[in-house]
Amino acid sequence: MDIFLQLLINGLVVGSIYALVASGFSLIYSTNKFVHFAHGGVIVLSSYFLYWVSAILGWDFYVASFLTILFATLLGYCLNKTFYQPLRAKKASNSVLLVASVAILILFQSLALLLFGADVKTIALPLSNHSINIGGAFITPLQIIIILVSLLLFFALRLLMQRTKIGKAMRAVADNKEVAEILGISAERIYGTSFAIGSAIAGIAAILVSLEQNITPLMGTSLIIKGFTGSVIGGIGSVPGAIVGSLFLGLAENFGTWFVSAGFKDAIAFILLFLFLLIKPQGLFGNKNNQK
Repeated sequence: MDIFLQLLINGLVVGSIYALVASGFSLIYSTNKFVHFAHGGVIVLSSYFLYWVSAILGWDFYVASFLTILFATLLGYCLNKTFYQPLRAKKASNSVLLVASVAILILFQSLALLLFGADVKTIALPLSNHSINIGGAFITPLQIIIILVSLLLFFALRLLMQRTKIGKAMRAVADNKEVAEILGISAERIYGTSFAIGSAIAGIAAILVSLEQNITPLMGTSLIIKGFTGSVIGGIGSVPGAIVGSLFLGLAENFGTWFVSAGFKDAIAFILLFLFLLIKPQGLFGNKNNQK
């Protein structure tokens, strides 16, 4: 029972990290309709920005965290303005945008490697490292925060999409760009807004990932693969679905290690990805329109 509870806690923590990545990624996909793999690069640069401000410059961690979220927001917005908007103006296909996003991901990771080196970076926790015993299983205060942030994000994004004017405009563009523009909604403005909000979430993910794990130049590739897998499981065009799918992925990976070696943990994610792409490509909460 202790092992089951510990695996459950570990799965929720890991799944919550994946959900933070997947939610921002899925929000951008739902409006822009292309796979933005450079989202992982935004997380990488944001993590190193946090390390630079808090560890090297020595600024207060909470000030550094606020600046990191602001940095990620501006970075995502500028990415759209500098790269994707000109490509859309030239009627580039989604395949071209996908290739561009992969190139940007590689560029950002290479930039992090150039500026900070290949050695692992860590950030000191501003919280107690003392683990809390829950029925024989252990969880740290930071891990509790990660789970709570993921849940709060779920409700905040749902409120944003369902109750706010900008959320309704984003849904309108996602459903039918041409009709939305006839109604006076600027698709380009909505694209920029989705990149800003999605990248702000990437900034939050960068902060929590940097505290829970180590910072490395290539961490973006692993995180975006897991975030993409969680999005596919839940429904790549559904933000709530991406969060649920990511939690499912985290639990599947950790409980899977109960039966197979921990070295096959990543293989579990790829197996689930291929199964959903083959059997249920629209995911658990998506629909066939999301695949267009």
